[in-house]
Amino acid sequence: MMHHFKFIAVMIILLALPGCGLQDTMLYYPSSSRPSPEFLSARHLRFWPAGDTDCRGFISTIPNGHANGTIIVFHGNAGTAAERDYYVQALAPLGYRVILAEYPGYGARTGKPGEASFVNDARSVLRLAFEQSEKPVFLLGESLGCGVAAAVVKDTTVPIGGIILITPWDTLLSVAKGKFPWLPVRLFLRDTYDTAGNLRSFQGPIAVIGAGHDEVIPVRHAQELYQSLSGTKKMWMITGAGHNDWPDRMDPSWWREIMEFVRGIKKA
Repeated sequence: MMHHFKFIAVMIILLALPGCGLQDTMLYYPSSSRPSPEFLSARHLRFWPAGDTDCRGFISTIPNGHANGTIIVFHGNAGTAAERDYYVQALAPLGYRVILAEYPGYGARTGKPGEASFVNDARSVLRLAFEQSEKPVFLLGESLGCGVAAAVVKDTTVPIGGIILITPWDTLLSVAKGKFPWLPVRLFLRDTYDTAGNLRSFQGPIAVIGAGHDEVIPVRHAQELYQSLSGTKKMWMITGAGHNDWPDRMDPSWWREIMEFVRGIKKA
């Protein structure tokens, strides 16, 4: 019993030490891979807003003409933006330009992962997209990216047509407490990603999509977030889907219904 107590005490001390980096180790899983021109071309993508030496992500090359609007995607905590080309395959056929935003420290981008750097960069991405791409502009968050999108919404003056949140959480603290109920997680969380709090005053359409068998972020966090929203909202549940396989269970009719909701299109 004494050895067990000592182990817990040491863990608490290590978790509370500033700069120990444990939060980042547990939260961020960046990949440094750079997509080839052939990879991008096959997936109807190009570097955005400029070439591969000065890019903030990728933009779809379809539709070829004028689009119904622009959707900025903020991806989850692992991999790279280019690997989220399934959003292009789903949303471009509906007439939307898709921007896959890349985070600092991910892919070929320099910088250090973290909430402050992600959100500051995302604000710049939103401004550039609003200036350069078709309007209206919508934000789509995936997992951790929901927290990024929500933080951007809280402070931006750029008009946002609507928000789509896929496998979101209410707050990072709530998720951490659920994962580690025996640890004082508040002591070592530098980043908050308070999705619920940051969306409190947003009155535009918010679509929340939960995965019924989410093994990473239990779906109750998406449900708690949805209940906290006071504006125009609608929730979809992907029955039987996990945190990473939900795209395989989304057919075109789902995406069409979600986009009609966030655009405010009422069915006849």
